[in-house]
Amino acid sequence: MRKDDYTVALVVPVFNEHETVETFVSTVKEKLASLKDHIEIVFVDDGSKDNTCQIIEKLQEKDDSISLIKLSRNFGKEAAMSAALDLVDADAIVPMDVDLQDPPEVVLEFIKIWKEEEIDNVYGVRVDRSQDSEAKRVTSGGFYYVFNKLSNRVKIPSNVGDFRLIDKKIVETLRQLPERNRFMKGLYAWPGFSAKGVGYERPQRVAGQTKWNYWKLWNFALDGIVSFSSLPLRVWSYIGGFIGILALAYMFWVIFEVIMGGVSVPGYASTLCVVLFLGSIQLISVGVLGEYLGRLSEEIKGRPVYVVSKVTGPLSNQLPKGMSVTTVGVTHNDQTKH
Repeated sequence: MRKDDYTVALVVPVFNEHETVETFVSTVKEKLASLKDHIEIVFVDDGSKDNTCQIIEKLQEKDDSISLIKLSRNFGKEAAMSAALDLVDADAIVPMDVDLQDPPEVVLEFIKIWKEEEIDNVYGVRVDRSQDSEAKRVTSGGFYYVFNKLSNRVKIPSNVGDFRLIDKKIVETLRQLPERNRFMKGLYAWPGFSAKGVGYERPQRVAGQTKWNYWKLWNFALDGIVSFSSLPLRVWSYIGGFIGILALAYMFWVIFEVIMGGVSVPGYASTLCVVLFLGSIQLISVGVLGEYLGRLSEEIKGRPVYVVSKVTGPLSNQLPKGMSVTTVGVTHNDQTKH
């Protein structure tokens, strides 16, 4: 059993969430009152344009367990989570959404399993997604199926998001990963260690609007598949070989037809169909290559995953000595380790 003297950090990325921040804090304080000496809240502001930061700073005046990591602009949720993983020094971290679709009371079960069973990665499984549209449920299920079929070694359970408790040993491993294209669901599973799922019902948002649309989700899915599988590249070798065999067989058929029946006039429609078909195959294969080359270009440039403009609250006193928050994230691979 793990020690009783521990700290669990609730890491909450926010972007224009002024409607939900206060409700989130009050709900967490109510639901996790029994663990008030062990819980801290770390908001990561991902370049909000509203008064989200101002609300958090006012809450900090009344509560010394709230910290704020403010990014210099909007880098995306995965970058915001990476900033928290690099800077937060706690025995365990729980990423969760500010809209309370990740119920705080489930964190009690996470911590119980983490402490008593010594499970390093306790993840939430959405057992009831009736609040989501039929299209979203179908596309989500399809993504998990395709990802796990294509992924070389890393598998992620179905209906599992970022909501989970991860032990410090996993956090320290994630700090060593240098990639800029960060698909956190896959990265959480990559280190291995012990893992266990906890089922929960995902409620509706308490307020505000989701920042995700189908186009963003589509690109997010592409990032995940490209980051963890090279099969989309390999499959075009097989497709090319198969088409080559068909072309060779057709060539022999034409030769045989000419020998047996003389020269025939080729049909316009059939020729056009073949040209369009092969052209589309080539464009698709070039597009797949482009997806990988684009991400490879970003990795080679070595630009930061995020840039922090300021850190306030208790976390500001925990930063490694000599670390300047304005330069954190300049090179993710060279982060100062805790």
